[in-house]
Amino acid sequence: MAIRKLPPKMWVYAPRSTPKTGVPEAVKIEVSQQSQKLIDEWKPQYIQPPPEDMRWNYIVDLFTKWHRNYFYFVAKYACPGPTAISPFFESLFTRLEYVGEDRFNLSFMRHTGKWVEVEQGITLTNALNSIRSDGFYHPS
Repeated sequence: MAIRKLPPKMWVYAPRSTPKTGVPEAVKIEVSQQSQKLIDEWKPQYIQPPPEDMRWNYIVDLFTKWHRNYFYFVAKYACPGPTAISPFFESLFTRLEYVGEDRFNLSFMRHTGKWVEVEQGITLTNALNSIRSDGFYHPS
């Protein structure tokens, strides 16, 4: 039986990736303000009083937040059941990725926990219109 010989170890050049540009503060403020209007429209529809059957989770708040180049729409759920691990949890359901020059990529969270990017390089107005009109981007 032949002995398998491994190749010698060696150093390999691995250049650093170019850092992504940050989101300008003016863009962050505009996106937050425009999205808050949409959240205010959705709150009466999605935030309901607690159900009588306390086994099921229900939405208690909708909000948005920035993380690096990503802007998320978030639903906060209450877990009223006696076997709940925690009383609340947050679920991200829609994501806007800032790609530069006031353009965004629009994604929704699939039931598998993976982001699905649907539209690329669209303006904020078009992104918010898509979010408002398409059920993929709504909280579930």
